[in-house]
Amino acid sequence: MSVIPTKRPEKAPLVPDLAEPLPWLYKDDGLISWIGSTDHKQIGIMYMLTTLVFFLIGGLEALVMRLQLGAPDNHVVSPQAYDQLFTMHGTTMIFLVIMPMLIGFALYFVPLMIGANDIAYPRFNALGYWVFLFGGLLLYASFIGGGAPDAGWFAYAPLSSDFKFTSNLGMDYWGVGLLTTGVGTLGAAVNVLVTILTMRAPGMTMRRVPLFVWMTFINSILLLVAIPALNATIAMVLFDRLLHAHFFDAAAGGQPLLYQHAFWSFGHPEVYIMIFPAWGMISEIIPVFTRRPIFGYAAIAGASVAIVFLSAVVWGHHMFTAGMGHPLDVVFTISSMLIAIPTGIKVFNWTATTWGGTIQFTTPMLFVLAFLVQFTIGGVTGVMFAAFPVDWQMEDSYFVVAHFHYVLFGGTAFGLWAGTYYWFPKITGKMLSETIGKWHFWLAVVGFNLTFMVQHILGFLGMARRIETYPDLPYWHLLNLVSTVGSFVLAIAVLVFVWNIWVSLRHGEPAGNNPWHAWTLEWATTSPPGVHNFEQVPPIRGRRPLWDLSHPDNQDWQHGEGGKGI
Repeated sequence: MSVIPTKRPEKAPLVPDLAEPLPWLYKDDGLISWIGSTDHKQIGIMYMLTTLVFFLIGGLEALVMRLQLGAPDNHVVSPQAYDQLFTMHGTTMIFLVIMPMLIGFALYFVPLMIGANDIAYPRFNALGYWVFLFGGLLLYASFIGGGAPDAGWFAYAPLSSDFKFTSNLGMDYWGVGLLTTGVGTLGAAVNVLVTILTMRAPGMTMRRVPLFVWMTFINSILLLVAIPALNATIAMVLFDRLLHAHFFDAAAGGQPLLYQHAFWSFGHPEVYIMIFPAWGMISEIIPVFTRRPIFGYAAIAGASVAIVFLSAVVWGHHMFTAGMGHPLDVVFTISSMLIAIPTGIKVFNWTATTWGGTIQFTTPMLFVLAFLVQFTIGGVTGVMFAAFPVDWQMEDSYFVVAHFHYVLFGGTAFGLWAGTYYWFPKITGKMLSETIGKWHFWLAVVGFNLTFMVQHILGFLGMARRIETYPDLPYWHLLNLVSTVGSFVLAIAVLVFVWNIWVSLRHGEPAGNNPWHAWTLEWATTSPPGVHNFEQVPPIRGRRPLWDLSHPDNQDWQHGEGGKGI
């Protein structure tokens, strides 16, 4: 007896039924494709968009603080709420905005710039993003889980580790949230490092990689050194809070000063973690808009390596007022002044690249020029803090707030804006509006300097940071009012930037593959790049492969320069 198979009726596929009412969700570039993506470009974009949202939230927190400080004896928020605001603002900007935004750019562009079609560990890359997002959401869940953290982004013990000082559960959310984001950050660092070491295109030696790749390579090493120190410190805080371990409880034999040593051994390398990729962006943009090769490629790369080593031995200058003793004060003063030398080398090299060049004052270049001025101001005030007599006078004053923001906002944020205007055409295939971009630039420059320049003077006048109000002392009201007005001008600049992105995505001018006539490999592929990045990688004979391709008779590439003329 034979059995004749019968054809089973085909079932209607599940996805089309669901996709019918929600086509945007399931189409090739719909939401589901992004959630399940392992494409390094999509993961990079998700990092950028997520950090933009956190940036807007952190900026809103800053505006509330500036409203509170706009007049003496103000009562916009309570002292406890103010403590929560400055803690969440600092934590958000450092751990949920600057670091992951730079990681997003690195994950998107490093494979493109070295001629690779993917990143080393795509699934691990996707996991890192979702872990980062979960950690950020967990941190903000503290608002509904018993109160936000209120011990500052630095969370000094015993303020953070003892329930006598912080009775709510916010510091528990802070600790677990940052531990979680730290795991995602370490994963991204490993991925970038392995990609650069193992997936460069033929001919792309380490002496030929773009400086942005060099900076992210060095940054990944620094992350692998610094983040474990932070995670260990946070773990000890949680053990003290939840298991009564007494690491930092002086009454039980612990050592509160241990926290400062452990935290700042992460905290000062962290400053360079938040600026290295921005330096790389500056190093890519200046040559394109001056039409000159970067001056001192080897010096910039070598100075970056020197900073990695020096950044690990300068943490003590954050502790001059902690009573370490005169010998240690002298050691950390010398090491802190030494680190200014390789940093200064970069500034001189960027300036030398512009010297005699034909500068094109596009929006990216305008942000670069503002970066050079503002970052230099922040660097000079940082060298002042390296001298411990000056530090004793100015520590915990608004002079520190001004210095910190000139480095990380006037520096990193302006570098990120420059990088966004430069690479937006490659990411989207659309040009950002130059007209709106210049409005954004001037509002940002005016707003930023109004906000933070006067805070140097407030520091000299003795205004302490982390206070929610102040008496009506001479000039304090006026200077704080100027700072508050500047913060709202800066907020308008950010809104103009967001509007520029929205308008340009919908109605922007098509960019083409290489609108800036740049020289690095990411401009050799389509805008936006396809799934596999490159159909064919151009031959790599020097540091400017696209310039070499258009000048085949030039022989200077044999020396690694990729041609000296234009």
